[in-house]
Amino acid sequence: MAALDMAGMLLTTEPEIRYFTGFHTAFWQSPTRPWFLFLPAEGKPVAVIPEIGVPLMRRTWLEDIRSWPAPRPEDDGLGLLIELLAPLARRRQRLGVMKGPETHLRMPLGDYERLIAALPGLHILDATPVVRALRMIKTPAEIEKIAHVCAIGARTFARLPELARPGLPLDDLFGTFRREALAQGADEVPYLAGGAGPGGYEDVISPPSRRPLAAGDILMLDVGMSWDGYFCDFDRNVAIRRADDAARRAYDVLWRATEAGIAAIRPGATCSEVFLAMRAVIAEADDRGGNIGRLGHGLGMQLTEWPSLVATDHTVLEENMVLTLEPSLSCGDSRMMVHEENVVVGPRGARLLTTRAAPQLPVIRG
Repeated sequence: MAALDMAGMLLTTEPEIRYFTGFHTAFWQSPTRPWFLFLPAEGKPVAVIPEIGVPLMRRTWLEDIRSWPAPRPEDDGLGLLIELLAPLARRRQRLGVMKGPETHLRMPLGDYERLIAALPGLHILDATPVVRALRMIKTPAEIEKIAHVCAIGARTFARLPELARPGLPLDDLFGTFRREALAQGADEVPYLAGGAGPGGYEDVISPPSRRPLAAGDILMLDVGMSWDGYFCDFDRNVAIRRADDAARRAYDVLWRATEAGIAAIRPGATCSEVFLAMRAVIAEADDRGGNIGRLGHGLGMQLTEWPSLVATDHTVLEENMVLTLEPSLSCGDSRMMVHEENVVVGPRGARLLTTRAAPQLPVIRG
């Protein structure tokens, strides 16, 4: 912030406010109320929040908490925010606001326009690089939390042969899997996607259907469960009763592509280099080239974070970054297969946080 001559940053989104305060609540699911945090260049942050959040915010390290009885659309904290930032505007100082990729405002656009109009001397800068640089590098405590939820995910997937069987509708399996994840210790399972089909699946984001699992299906579940506010994000593929040679080969290619990605990770390497290492193996079975999309991403307080493992992302990897490796390929006939693991960048290379998937395609006999 000093290098950018910022007097402070205004943060409005859940991960950023939680990162700097420790304020952790599911109440963010309600879009009714805006929440604000001012992080000055010197001194403690100032929270400008709805009155309903004050008792919880008092449990954090913050001391200056300003509130209003929300919702109050005619002035949902705007007056308090203008009062707080007015000294910066009078001194014609710079205020950082998140503007970059993978960010959003989370306050009414009309209120933001009124805020800026009321503070004509204020200069707005993009704070994304400042916050991103902090959040990409995890502390040991953060890595421990991610490793813990990865272990919960691994225990849940270990039960998959008992949970999945021929004839079971896919949406029933999703419900059973979520309950098992909670039983294993997850706080929440906000993301569960996947699919099943002969030799592969059509996509990896559809909600489950009532279609029953059948012999010859390849089943994939991709889970993002959280514990104490931190996520795992990985998947597993299994065959139902039998697998053909094409499915086994696709699984083998993805497993080896993941190995290539793991081997390419080290401090000083770039996201692009890790992407290219995986794509080189994928090309054995899939020549889509640049149409593959990204093959992984950052992971932490959000299911997906910066950076992306794509050919055009030249972010330099640093120790204690946490990443997913997510190679995918086409299996023909509009089918695909995806594999995903979670790793942390260590001083000499990648360290797995997930329990590595089996090197050969597992088969659930039922």
